[in-house]
Amino acid sequence: MTGKIVIQKFANEDGEYKRLASSFRDTISINGKFKPEPNRYHLYVSYSCPWAHRVLITRILKGLTNIIEITVVHWHMGKNGWRFATNEEGSTEAIGSTPDPLYNFQRVKELYFKADPNYQGRFTVPILWDKKLETIVNNESSEIIRILNTEFNSIIDEKFAKIDIYPENLRNQIDELNDWIYTNINNGVYKAGLATKQEPYEREVKNVFKYLDKLEDLLKERHENSEKFLLGNLITEADIRLFPTLVRFDAVYHQHFKCNIKMIRHDYPNINQYLKELYWNNNAFKDTTNFDHIKSHYTKSHTEINPHGITPLGPIPNIMPL
Repeated sequence: MTGKIVIQKFANEDGEYKRLASSFRDTISINGKFKPEPNRYHLYVSYSCPWAHRVLITRILKGLTNIIEITVVHWHMGKNGWRFATNEEGSTEAIGSTPDPLYNFQRVKELYFKADPNYQGRFTVPILWDKKLETIVNNESSEIIRILNTEFNSIIDEKFAKIDIYPENLRNQIDELNDWIYTNINNGVYKAGLATKQEPYEREVKNVFKYLDKLEDLLKERHENSEKFLLGNLITEADIRLFPTLVRFDAVYHQHFKCNIKMIRHDYPNINQYLKELYWNNNAFKDTTNFDHIKSHYTKSHTEINPHGITPLGPIPNIMPL
């Protein structure tokens, strides 16, 4: 393998966490080199990663489980990035993880160097991999979920093809929600939790709860109108992007990222009801949420935050019953 390994430090000199952009940004299209075909594409994901979680949810909602197979990496991420589990680990400490079925690689970074021997960047999941051309199509989750939403409609069952998580009449509203939710909540918990100085931590954690308060008010208004989700009674891309952060909040972000001013279950009744509605009443959300992977990953991978790698037992339960 050649190329330069880029290891992103948690924070810059000012103690602020800055997320780097994704590198592979192609799409799938009937008219492009990556055409929609059954069993041509493979998804590499992590149950612990919130960005990969979006993709896992969308794959089930769109009926793509028989079209695109997945490989789940081990929950541990060290200095060399994500790794694949052994068969033994996949049946014990990291249940649900498997070895790499395509190349028997040991680490995700090997996929990046296979796609581009001169690759310089991070080794992230999710990865949408093309088995025919043996390369990465895309590694940006926000773009992958839109690819899954539309580009396989011609080869899936009609009932799934009709599902549209980004309907044209709601796109402006979805984009607006995505913008402030990503900046202040999805990525906000990371900016708080991975800050290395007191001032940026305090600024970012206060901002997280400012926007959770805004979200609570929005969902209160929806519930008063007998609407379950962010944009009525239709699950959209905005819900799919928000859910992975909310379901991790009490279990991880509250203690591990020091976002402990409030908890979803105790302090945000409308957010909590919304979260439970998605989790308990839709298998695409519930079956892709693995709290063992989630809690183990954060608490045992971030040695700068938790040097002894102790995983808290609580909260109990991980999510409140419906």
